[in-house]
Amino acid sequence: MIRNYIKTAFRSLQKNKGFTTINVLGLALGLATCLLIVFYVVDELSYDKYNVNASRIYRVNEDLKLGDNKVQYAVCMAPLAQTLKNDFPDVENAVRLKRISGMHVTKGTESIIEDNVLFADPSVFDVFTLPVIYGDKKTALIEPNTVVITEAMAKKYFGRLNVVGENLIIDGNLQKPIKVTAVIKNIPEQSHFHADFLLSMSSYPDSRSTEWLRSDYNTYVLMRKGADYKKLEAQFPQFLRKYSGGQMQQELNMSYDTFEKNGSFFRLNMMPLTDIHLHSNLTVTGELGINGNIEYVYIFSAIAIFILLIACVNFMNLSTARSANRAREVGVRKVLGSARKHLMFQFLAESTMVTFIAVIIALAAAMLVLPAFNHFAGKNIVVNSHTLIWLAPSALIAILLIGFLAGLYPAFFLSAFNPMQVLKGKISAGFKGGALRSFLVVFQFSISIFLIIGTLVIYNQLHYIQNRDLGYNRNQVLIIEHAFELGDHAKTFKQEIKQLPGVTNATLSGYLPTTSNRSTGIFYKEAAVDPKRSLFPQIWSVDEDYISTLAMKIKSGRDFSAQMPSDSNAIVINEAAAKFLGFTDPVNKIIFRSSGGPNPTYKPYTIIGMVKDFNFSSLRDNISPVVMQLNADNSSLSIKVNTANIPALLSQIEAKWKDFTPVHFQYTFMDQDFDAMYRSEQRIGTIFIAFTTLAIVIACLGLFGLAAYAAEQRTKEIGIRKVLGASIATIAGMLSLDFIKLVCISILIASPIAWYLMQKWLQDFAYRIGIGWWVFAIAGVAALFIAFITISFQSIKAAIANPVTSLRSE
Repeated sequence: MIRNYIKTAFRSLQKNKGFTTINVLGLALGLATCLLIVFYVVDELSYDKYNVNASRIYRVNEDLKLGDNKVQYAVCMAPLAQTLKNDFPDVENAVRLKRISGMHVTKGTESIIEDNVLFADPSVFDVFTLPVIYGDKKTALIEPNTVVITEAMAKKYFGRLNVVGENLIIDGNLQKPIKVTAVIKNIPEQSHFHADFLLSMSSYPDSRSTEWLRSDYNTYVLMRKGADYKKLEAQFPQFLRKYSGGQMQQELNMSYDTFEKNGSFFRLNMMPLTDIHLHSNLTVTGELGINGNIEYVYIFSAIAIFILLIACVNFMNLSTARSANRAREVGVRKVLGSARKHLMFQFLAESTMVTFIAVIIALAAAMLVLPAFNHFAGKNIVVNSHTLIWLAPSALIAILLIGFLAGLYPAFFLSAFNPMQVLKGKISAGFKGGALRSFLVVFQFSISIFLIIGTLVIYNQLHYIQNRDLGYNRNQVLIIEHAFELGDHAKTFKQEIKQLPGVTNATLSGYLPTTSNRSTGIFYKEAAVDPKRSLFPQIWSVDEDYISTLAMKIKSGRDFSAQMPSDSNAIVINEAAAKFLGFTDPVNKIIFRSSGGPNPTYKPYTIIGMVKDFNFSSLRDNISPVVMQLNADNSSLSIKVNTANIPALLSQIEAKWKDFTPVHFQYTFMDQDFDAMYRSEQRIGTIFIAFTTLAIVIACLGLFGLAAYAAEQRTKEIGIRKVLGASIATIAGMLSLDFIKLVCISILIASPIAWYLMQKWLQDFAYRIGIGWWVFAIAGVAALFIAFITISFQSIKAAIANPVTSLRSE
């Protein structure tokens, strides 16, 4: 029986090649798109799950409020990890990580600056799953001046894997011989942190600090099995009071109770390890990497479901539209004794066969497109044995489920025909009267229009980000990284670079608007510790050329000057800092910074200028207070260039660099660094456009098929109208009108929904566009145009047909 169903289904599909092609192509496109989205979602949700104990690992975060200043940290104080382990039985283990950017690594004559360097406690192997290839993980990081490296670094610096006992020179300024004690596998891509070098924490003197009011270490705890981390969190307030209360009295000259009564707070909270990638965005305050966003997982999951629904809707629509063509077949079968259930099985067999062919094509297409998708999405998704474990059964389930759901209504609909009515020719199920088909067309075009509107909004927001006046000029600013390698010669190097043709200015600084390197501190309006009259700003060390090089705008006062020694105690603030302090004109105002301790001194700083607010973090965030002060910080050299021959200028700069140091020359451009800050949004925008296009194509395939069958079933009417003198345009308009009405209804339904949801998305940006009426107008016109082009092809084809042929066939 089953064999007969399959054979009959195959013949039916072969007989209606046009119907089969449209259905298979629509389903295959939908399934391939869904599969790519599934790959993306699974990849995003799999972060940090490679750790065997992932469900028991938590990062400890810190929240601080001082007066009206609020800040969240992904880092905590140095003694916290060991103290948590000692004081709480539920904490099985704890580990600290400390990122160090720009470490100078030397092996023989090869000298390279590496950024993926972490100091780590020996317990890192007990908390995280870091498989050791060579060496002993129990002793690898106990001794000072030891390092664990990844297999990639072993091959890079030694050309082999077993390098335990070999030495590297790490940090060229200190010339420390560091012993390699273990080689580990490369940390998986799906990790919220990456490290090529794990240096022993005992090599870092600050790691032995007992300060409880300074936070510099990413701290993770491994809870015992069955322990509730919420119960541990509930004990943190008393825990902090116990260990930080005394230091608060010394440093801020106030008790813990007074601190809280002033409206301030100092809190710790725990975040599950597997939540960090998608739910944490504390990049400015200690994240070990750039994280994702759970919103995009939700958005793409919804798109996948919508696209799959559109593809299934096409199948249902086309199957029911063909009912008139198959009505006689159903009538004959029923007269010959076929039961309704057998007819239903027959139609379900056809839909399952179509789905099977579509799934095979979809799998092949997804594999073919995956490399390009990885490029656009910034992913490194690979299909391996682990993928096949869930992909193979998922494909089988998809075939059965989609085949059943997509064919269910046609099976019920077609098998319910009355054989007497059918054989008398009284069944005509063309486009008119198909209320369900009309609803489904509206449904799928509503989704398509929603996606068009969403794409326009996302594109315009990204365009706004790219072209917004940020308060500084990022164009043609060349950044020489790791200028600290020049040591005392950094200023000399800067002066020589400024003399080169094509260079208009240069500045040495530790902080740039396009980097995540940040430092904070506390200033007071008066020479006394008063949280209510305090400022907790970013503190940037700059030189006298910083503001002019980046073309920041002085709103009042003046810039720093090398000719004024008093500027060593001067500061320049931004508008946000002035507003926070309550200064209309802050120039010549004095604010103070405490030395701390039981008898603190207060160093006065004179505000000599105020710069216009500039964006130095994501446009999702409001601009926060910034204080700039003159300080010798040679982290990077920013060069403002004015030449069309950038390669020649780079060659000159590199030649001068090599005159000063053998360290590898590294550079970037500020506009590229800015783009990197929004690379996630840019990739999302690109993917959104691609998926929207596919959704529209799939919807149009269905509309194309419906238009063909609508025209086919009105062949006699069209022939009579032509004989009576109707023009081709009149007939094409008549055939198109029913579909255009449905698209118009779709526009009315989709527009308010899209407006509401995209407004919610834009709320994540402190600086955002408004959604103008023209967005909906463009989306509506585009949908109508696409629909009309799709329909008109079939309509015109029917209108220009010879009426004699159509009337004779009737």
